[in-house]
Amino acid sequence: MPVVVAVTFRDSGKRYLFDPGSLEVQEGDRVVAESARGLEIGTVRTQPREIPVQELAQPLRTLVRLATPEDHAQAEANRIREREALGICAAKIAKHALPMKLLRAEYTLDRARIVFFFFSEGRVDFRELVKDLAAALRTRIELHQVGARDAAKLLGGFGRCGRELCCAAWLTGFDPVSMKMAKDQDLALNPTKFSGQCGKLTCCLRYEVEYYREARHSLPRVGATVNTQAGPAKVVEVNVPGQFVRVEYPETGARVSLPAADLAGAVAKGGCAHGGDCSQCAGPLPTDTQQAPP
Repeated sequence: MPVVVAVTFRDSGKRYLFDPGSLEVQEGDRVVAESARGLEIGTVRTQPREIPVQELAQPLRTLVRLATPEDHAQAEANRIREREALGICAAKIAKHALPMKLLRAEYTLDRARIVFFFFSEGRVDFRELVKDLAAALRTRIELHQVGARDAAKLLGGFGRCGRELCCAAWLTGFDPVSMKMAKDQDLALNPTKFSGQCGKLTCCLRYEVEYYREARHSLPRVGATVNTQAGPAKVVEVNVPGQFVRVEYPETGARVSLPAADLAGAVAKGGCAHGGDCSQCAGPLPTDTQQAPP
């Protein structure tokens, strides 16, 4: 079986598999590898390990070398050149009046290519811009349009929680996020409260939603009638993290909070503990379990 190591070219970037070849590399080593764009310095994220050939989507590329002091010096010099290139590109964009938000410029290690990342709501005809940049920078030019989430990842920043954006700090990809996830966690259904720097729903809505969905299977739903030591009562609130249920007694109108464990198996006849997905409940089936129309 082939031996591979995972390499990233950004702190929170995607992991790529490489053949270490004759190099003795360890997790955390800085290496020079040839990516799809050209030579780049990356960081080894895993120890060398064997994997089945069937798991390889494409032929492995071999690591070029361990990064040398000269490579690091070249990379630092490239960072300075990238800032200069950003200024030149911004001026050219203004000259052509293109609807582009310039985000970042990245040289390959040998400066054979420079990639400009930009955000735009629609398609941009940047052919004339590429010609001007090639004439000014004397290298191969590549412009890469990214979406709103990737733009936030590239720019970085801080979220409503006060911490660094997850996408910039550690997320390596984006999974779908929906308002149903907020609903499943009893959060106010106001999209503006859950919008991130990218203008989309925050990725953190995914982090605990599975726990909420699983925990609800052992909790009565709001509106269900449960049997308590003081008699039948109606559920008016469910606290999933605290595993508490607030009930109201119809005769007195009194409301009390009870541990969910005390109500296990106490759903009254005609009630439903599963949010409307059993035969005793008159409510509709959950959307994701409804049969497709004939």
